[in-house]
Amino acid sequence: MNNKIDSSLPTKWRRNLYFFLAGQFLSGITSMIVQYSIIWYLTKITGSATVLSFATLLGMIPMVVLSPFVGPVVDRRNKKFLLIITDIVVALFALILSITGTISPEFPLWLVFVSLFVRAVAQTFQMPIIQSILPTMVPEEELTKVNGQLGMVQSANYIIAPAMGAFLFSIIPMNWLILFDVLGAILGVGLLLFVTIPHVVSEGESIHILADSKFGLQKLIENKGLWYITLIGSVFMLIFMPAASLYPLMTMDYFKGTVGQAGLIEVIYATGMLAGGAVIGLFGKWKNRMLPILFSYLVIGVTIGLSGLLPGTQKGFMVFVALNAIAGFATPYFNTLLMAMIQQSYEPKYLGRVLGVINSLMSITGPVGLIFAGPIADNIGVEKMFMIAGIGTLVCGVVNVLIPQARNYDIELQKKIAERKRQENFSEESP
Repeated sequence: MNNKIDSSLPTKWRRNLYFFLAGQFLSGITSMIVQYSIIWYLTKITGSATVLSFATLLGMIPMVVLSPFVGPVVDRRNKKFLLIITDIVVALFALILSITGTISPEFPLWLVFVSLFVRAVAQTFQMPIIQSILPTMVPEEELTKVNGQLGMVQSANYIIAPAMGAFLFSIIPMNWLILFDVLGAILGVGLLLFVTIPHVVSEGESIHILADSKFGLQKLIENKGLWYITLIGSVFMLIFMPAASLYPLMTMDYFKGTVGQAGLIEVIYATGMLAGGAVIGLFGKWKNRMLPILFSYLVIGVTIGLSGLLPGTQKGFMVFVALNAIAGFATPYFNTLLMAMIQQSYEPKYLGRVLGVINSLMSITGPVGLIFAGPIADNIGVEKMFMIAGIGTLVCGVVNVLIPQARNYDIELQKKIAERKRQENFSEESP
């Protein structure tokens, strides 16, 4: 990887990173509080499953459609500026929504949907930006651990935001609660101003959306091992997302549980993810990261599959809780380690374009699975959907093992990294 960055790594990179992570935590948790509150507001006012489904779809469409085209922008424009702009745009729409809700008896439904769509577009930009700047902010050997720490921040948001959001939703009028987005933007942008993000060589170059997106796809396809891993991951999302969307139904219909118990499952899964991310963040140095990824497929497959075999009783539900804690613990070993390998596979000047393609491929199969999830569950039973998801996940893991380019990908990647470092050291020592 030559000419990766046109400036040196920040001298106090660890402090720099913690400022960045703190900003992401504060802006993320306020954003999620507002997101949950909007969904609860729609549930309370409309009581319509169609409205809620449409709101969920609005949150998915930008990631699927825009991700390949976001990558070229991320590669060619100042990433710090892009992060600031996306936070400000979300805050402005939150302000408009808040003012409208203050002067009107209720929020216009169309404006709520527009706000949700804008938030989803902003998140579509923010994800590849964050993913592409981490390799420029930390030493390469720390990248896996740092991705684990970022995962911990995101998991903490998933644990804290629902409970805090529910409490605030019950005591603060919705038009004021929405202003938490403005607060999050102020805190996030304020901390980001103190963060140093090295410039990448490709910044400032002209953008050719279609050509750049095609280039990102070509770079991914040329990398056979990662291409196979991505395709298998997409199939995994196709199989897993239908079951993931049915957690409330599984809890309340099959186990005859309460809304509180449905929320408990969400918290338990996120807590498991936090614990898994913590292990990666503290000890995340593996010579072959494909092994923990395959471990993740195995654990998720077994736990989700077994969930479909449990009796529909409260005792069965308690086992369900334990299984989901284990599944949550295993989840970061898939997405966090895979992201670290992707980041090390490409130069920063190409990374945004490749990530755009990967994010799109990983995202598009989820909504496809969701289309069929409800009708299939209604016909065969929601618990059987969990069995299918578990078996499918195990098959994905087996396919990864059977394809040599996928199975040995990180071993070969580590060899390339070691060879590149050896050459760099030799060049530095040569007169």
